[in-house]
This record gives sequence, structure tokens and C-alpha cells, in this order.
Amino acid sequence: MAAYASPNFGERRGGARPSLIVLHYTAIPTCAEARARLCDPAAEVSAHYLVSEAGVVEALVAEEARAWHAGAGAWGAITDVNSHSIGIELANPGDAPFPEPQMAALEALLAGIMARWAIPPERVIGHSDMAPERKRDPGPRFDWRRLAQAGLSVWPGTGGDPATAFVASARASGYPDAAPETLLAAFRLRFRPGTGGPEDAEDRALAADLARRFPVDGGTADA
Repeated sequence: MAAYASPNFGERRGGARPSLIVLHYTAIPTCAEARARLCDPAAEVSAHYLVSEAGVVEALVAEEARAWHAGAGAWGAITDVNSHSIGIELANPGDAPFPEPQMAALEALLAGIMARWAIPPERVIGHSDMAPERKRDPGPRFDWRRLAQAGLSVWPGTGGDPATAFVASARASGYPDAAPETLLAAFRLRFRPGTGGPEDAEDRALAADLARRFPVDGGTADA
């Protein structure tokens, strides 16, 4: 693992510890350009890790520190996401597939972080999940199902009730307060990429299953 010290960090507020992992894409043409921006004090942005297309993991900010990667948004009761999360940037322009070496390196990185901080799979989220009104990363090309199959994130099953209100389920699983159409777009971006049109029974069933099995902030999960 390479190390490049970014000056863009501070102390976690209120004695917070990492309980979330937020995944991003850089939306910058090259990994070197992304690294330069994440380490530029004038940019006032950073992340704990940057993962190149070739699978090289670069540590930019210590996990104990508060990196500046998430910005405005929320997940469940957490509104200062930076103080409660570890941010991982994936070198990707935003519209390209994520290469196998990069995904394999991400899986190894996630497994280590989750073990060190006791972070469960349901608290590995995308930037678009916690900031659905303004962000789309890691985008529709990212393989969330693969992470879920490795126990590094979650994927909805078929046990949800399609009669359950979609917005209520989305909020119960962690999504912030936003317009119904915004929540639907964010949910589909992750779990039904490429799906268009109005909310349907599958959206409701998938969201209900997530809320039932993975309620946010210590809610009661069903088996």
C-alpha cells in the first residue's frame, strides 16, 4: 500500500468513531490527477483511501482522522457523515466499468476496515445513498451485487412486501429525507441500474426487504 499524506483532514467531532464506509468515484480522468486534487490544500477535499484502476491502494488520511469526502448528507441519524465514516475513492471517470484488479483491491481493503472498526455490511454505502440530491457515485457501473456476495455490502432479496410504502422503507434502511423521486432514483442507481419510469411493485418489495433485514441505527431486524 502506498502512502501520500493529504493535509485535508481534522479531528472526528464529538468523539465519533467510524461506523460507515462511503464509496466514491473520482470523476477525474487519471488517478494521478485525482491524487493531486485530494492532496491539494486549496481543494479542501480528501478521502482516507484512493484505489487505482490497477488495484494500487493509496492511503491519504489516517483512519482515525476525519477526511473531507462526504459533504452534506445523512445516513439514518448521522448528519455529520465525515465524522462517522471512512471514505474510499475509486479512480474512475464516472462512466467506465471498474476493472477486476481495482475491485479485488477494494474487497481486500473493505474487509480490513470492516474488521478493524466492526462495521457491518449494511453500513457500506455509496455517496449517492447519503447525498441523493447531489451525487451519483459510485454510479451505475459499480458492482454492488459482487460486494454483497462477498459479505462486504448488502443486496435486497425477494421477501419484501410490495404493498409497503417505498419512501418509508427507504428511510427505515438509512436513506435521508428527500423527495420521493430523488430517493427512487438513488435506490435504483444502486439496486436497479438502468430502470426508468414510475415507482413499481419491485421497487417497493426490494426496499421493504432491505428495511426488514437491515434497519438503520439499531432498529429491530427480521430474520
